[in-house]
Amino acid sequence: MNFNNQVSRIKEKFADLEIKSEESQAGDPYVWVPANKITEVLTFLRDDEELAFDCLSNLTGVDAPPDDLDVVYHMFSYNKQHSLTLKVRVSKSKPDVASVEKLYPTANWQEREAYDLIGVNFTGHSDLRRIMLPDDWVGHPLRKDYQEEEEYRGIDTTRPNLLEM
Repeated sequence: MNFNNQVSRIKEKFADLEIKSEESQAGDPYVWVPANKITEVLTFLRDDEELAFDCLSNLTGVDAPPDDLDVVYHMFSYNKQHSLTLKVRVSKSKPDVASVEKLYPTANWQEREAYDLIGVNFTGHSDLRRIMLPDDWVGHPLRKDYQEEEEYRGIDTTRPNLLEM
């Protein structure tokens, strides 16, 4: 099933939602889904016999300056051999998105990484804590407005300027 057919199937099921697709950007085309409906949409994508998206192959967070964060879901169907990318957008002031780890167990660590590095709060996650940085690290280093501390526990975190060496 191609992208346009997948989008049509989603819009048919969720006629009451504002579902937008984007094909003109570089990279894979994607579908915008309201953040508060991501669990419902992913459940449909998994359970629908024509779509059968049985794998969440990747989930990541992206800073969308100035005030938003995106969560990107890369879906794959082993049975149908097709893929689909979805995005949701939330504000940095309330970066809450429902966890999908109960639908796709791979989301457990992927959501933790997005939480750790970009600051998305996955509500309902079974163990939402940092996965790459120490628990007491301040901030989320993949945000565009992140200000790196000069030291952490007495360790210099500044990088040498290679041009001055």
